[in-house]
Amino acid sequence: MSKHNEDVLFLIFEELKDDSKSLFSCLMVNRLWCKTVIPILWKNPWCYDINYSNKNYLFAIIVSYLSDDIKESLTRQGIQLPTVSFQLLLFDYLSYCKSIDVNTISIITSIGTPLTYNRFILEQECFILFMKKFSELKYLDMRLIEHQIFYFPEAKFRFESLCELLCDTSIDSSYFYGLAWLCHCIQKLIIDNVEPKNYHGIAKLIGVQKNLKYFEWRDDHDLYFPGPNQDSYKEIFLALENKGHTINHLKLFFLYRYDSLQMVLPKLHKLKSLAINIEPFSIDQLKLCVYRDLEIFRIGYYELKEASIIIENSGGHLKKIFLESSYELDDVIDDFNDDSLIFIRKVYENCLSIEYLSLVFPPSKHHFNEFERLLKTCKNLKSLLLVIRYMDDVETDELLLKNGEDLLRLLIRSAPINLREIRFLYDVKFSLKALEEFFEKWRGRPSLTIFTYRSIYKESSYKELINTYKNDGIIKDFKCESFYTVLGTDFNM
Repeated sequence: MSKHNEDVLFLIFEELKDDSKSLFSCLMVNRLWCKTVIPILWKNPWCYDINYSNKNYLFAIIVSYLSDDIKESLTRQGIQLPTVSFQLLLFDYLSYCKSIDVNTISIITSIGTPLTYNRFILEQECFILFMKKFSELKYLDMRLIEHQIFYFPEAKFRFESLCELLCDTSIDSSYFYGLAWLCHCIQKLIIDNVEPKNYHGIAKLIGVQKNLKYFEWRDDHDLYFPGPNQDSYKEIFLALENKGHTINHLKLFFLYRYDSLQMVLPKLHKLKSLAINIEPFSIDQLKLCVYRDLEIFRIGYYELKEASIIIENSGGHLKKIFLESSYELDDVIDDFNDDSLIFIRKVYENCLSIEYLSLVFPPSKHHFNEFERLLKTCKNLKSLLLVIRYMDDVETDELLLKNGEDLLRLLIRSAPINLREIRFLYDVKFSLKALEEFFEKWRGRPSLTIFTYRSIYKESSYKELINTYKNDGIIKDFKCESFYTVLGTDFNM
């Protein structure tokens, strides 16, 4: 019975693996709970939102595993080490660990010494220790790495099991050659492009993977490429092209346009999630991008026409569509009225399973009618981000209030029963009367969370009204946040 209880607890705690606060509290319940939680916490002890530079006990646990000879040598070097003995530990913590985060290790070792050279020596001893103690290595964040850890004793056996790698392009190509020699089973690869260079090493690493499922490339915002037509990513794209039979998730953020991407995207026909800027594509090229298994789609808000083509050629499985922007939506979009109308239609014609959706359209009667048809058709909607936008700057306070009133009445008439969250941006404003009417008619439905960025709703009259309906359980929450918080709907890939 005890073993049965332990197994059940483990399954429950596994579901809480991303909730460090709850897991840490479970340590204090009793020995069984503590014994069950420790392996989960120590599988990736570097991932929690805590201040590692103040966690002396974590530093002490790691150092306790070092041999007396190594500790004596480090102490002679002037490195301050805690005196905890390995024999005093309640658990063999490092035996549970399956991950390395280079930056976090650097922060922890800084507790022992502020000197760059001494920290380098201490970090190296930690990595050698990890290669010996870990049963396997599943996750590696090697950004800012200074040690070629794949050459350490027993590293070959650890890196053979690596599943997830996060790195950046400041790393010398020799690191990627070393990884390509050892790691053939990486399933998730994320690369921060912080330095323009020859990417042959990265392309080689991609090429040797047997089951690469997730690929993400992120250009740093300060990145600069000299020359007007330099397609420096060609090798990367060619390597990805050969992974069309395995890649399910693709997330690309580029600062520049690259023609070679147009040849690769149609080959990745098994995509389940796609986040990309596809502005340079022609209509004919986009029609070749057919993703029948696509479930999550993220694209720039100004690419409505391109997005409509991708949606039309999807297989009807889309659950999340997010129109993304890294800045306020003040750019004029060519053919905005027509493109936004077509986009709404393509959603309700092809996405009956949609649950999370962002829309950008002007507050015209025609657009409101099409939006209402979408609400009546897409009955699985849970979350909406509505960007109601005049592109010709003719909005007045009277118009904004009229837009808000029309929109709220439309939602009352036609919102699906599953809708739990609405985010409002730009050219809508709600009077007290319209908001009270909306809340009252929402009574009897599941409670609703509303986000907006207008500070007017922080005024006492609005707060009093909102709190009344929150107390009645009609509104779960009404948040007045920054523009980017409202825009930042959680559509994780």
